[in-house]
Amino acid sequence: MKVLLVIAWRNIWRHPSRSGVLLAAVVVGLWAGVIAVGAMNGMTRQRIDYLIESEIAHVQIHNPEFLAEGQPCLFIENHWEITAKLDREARIKSHTMRTIVDGMLRSPIKTSGVRMRGIDIRTETETTTFHENIVAGEYLDSETRNAAIVGQSLARDHNLRIGNRIVLTFEDLNRQLTSASFNIVGLFESASADFDRRNLFLRSDDLNAVLGDRPVYHEIAIMLTDETLASELVADLNRRFGHIQAQSWRQLSPELNVLVEIGDLMLFIVTMIIMLALAFGILNTMLMALFERMREIGMLLSIGMSRKRVFAMILLESLALTVIGAFLGIFLGWGSILHLGKVGINLERFACGIAEIGWDTVIYPFMSPADYASVAALVVLVTLFASTYPACKAIRINPLDAAKDT
Repeated sequence: MKVLLVIAWRNIWRHPSRSGVLLAAVVVGLWAGVIAVGAMNGMTRQRIDYLIESEIAHVQIHNPEFLAEGQPCLFIENHWEITAKLDREARIKSHTMRTIVDGMLRSPIKTSGVRMRGIDIRTETETTTFHENIVAGEYLDSETRNAAIVGQSLARDHNLRIGNRIVLTFEDLNRQLTSASFNIVGLFESASADFDRRNLFLRSDDLNAVLGDRPVYHEIAIMLTDETLASELVADLNRRFGHIQAQSWRQLSPELNVLVEIGDLMLFIVTMIIMLALAFGILNTMLMALFERMREIGMLLSIGMSRKRVFAMILLESLALTVIGAFLGIFLGWGSILHLGKVGINLERFACGIAEIGWDTVIYPFMSPADYASVAALVVLVTLFASTYPACKAIRINPLDAAKDT
């Protein structure tokens, strides 16, 4: 084997320019592939983390019919019993209750359909990072009566400013239309312009005062100590409380789950495109080298070298060249991901379009050790596959015919 390695290594560098071009193609291809995969990983992970940390949380509890019907009367019954259980649960880091009502916002300019989210200031701040989205004015801890914070997109549509009064119309617990005025104390801007246009936030106490004669809550959002515990906790809550429906973030937001699957699919597609280009490069280089060395291989077979050793020699040449290129490409990619993971990839010039689909304007790429291992394993497999054909042609060479051809 040692002799075969030495021969394979010398054969590679018989034509330094050709081998160098293939080596450079492998390095650049894998470096670009690692960057592309890292960027997709970063975009997907940031979107999921943002929605979980700022809005959805890991688990939510609702009345079984609320998500389908959305009526204010479909609130969580005996919510104090559930929250008492959650307070004692070691798997839970924090939780918050929300009053959610769909209705209409009226301003001097026009009327729009909105979702009013009544929140508890203290527990919401402990559970989510939504308060970090405030870009102007105050949070709901303002002393202003009937305070409200609205999205910048909604404010622009209605030409609203901090201090303006808005009128909200919605259905109360008795299924009667009611209206109330609220004062804008702040503006928020999330990663999604569509979310900003459709949602506004109020204090749950203020909203409940208009809804009916008792406090009601339509949603309990839960953050866990470990995301992997979500399915287990959901099953426990649904088993213990029969009048509620607990769901994990994957169930609540199927589009996020699809996003994870699409991310995996895109990772596979990009990787396979790179590997396919690598396979054709290896195949072309090895076939050229084989046709130039027909007489030499014929001579080796004539003096007693087994066809198995010839086959192994061709494979070793391909492996040695691509493994070196793969190591350099992955190393450069790792360094680039390490740097870009700190400074980010700035996409601010596309900010308007990105905001419409809810992506961050700065992407922080990352690659897990498993991703690097997968790429390295694929390089080896593709190399073996691509070099099998030239190796098979090599062992079918007839020494006499090879001598005549020269």
